[in-house]
Amino acid sequence: QVQLVESGGGLVQAGGSLRLSCADSGRTSSRNVMGWFRQAPGKEREFVAGISGYGRNTNYADSVKGRFTISRDNAANTVYLQMDSLKPEDTAVYYCAARSSGIVLSLRWDDYAYWGQGTRVTVSS
Repeated sequence: QVQLVESGGGLVQAGGSLRLSCADSGRTSSRNVMGWFRQAPGKEREFVAGISGYGRNTNYADSVKGRFTISRDNAANTVYLQMDSLKPEDTAVYYCAARSSGIVLSLRWDDYAYWGQGTRVTVSS
């Protein structure tokens, strides 16, 4: 069973950096597509970044491209989201997600079967 646990959120000033981690204590295959999503208060959940099973392919939302980097360490069953040059509009709860099958780096949250509990990121101006 896949069990995703995020960590690394917190409060940071604009321009700062945070590194989020998503540890899978279950049995996520190293072939599973993984993604990060976020949800700000009063807004819908939105795609942030995705990574293919072996990390060869990544994609990003336009709003974070060039500032965020997704990576994975399959030996450690962990996916990371390095967030640099943070802006107040990045404030949200960030969720890690895993697809149960398929290789497409989907931007749709309903294509992901497994979710963590979320970690809050607050960027002050």
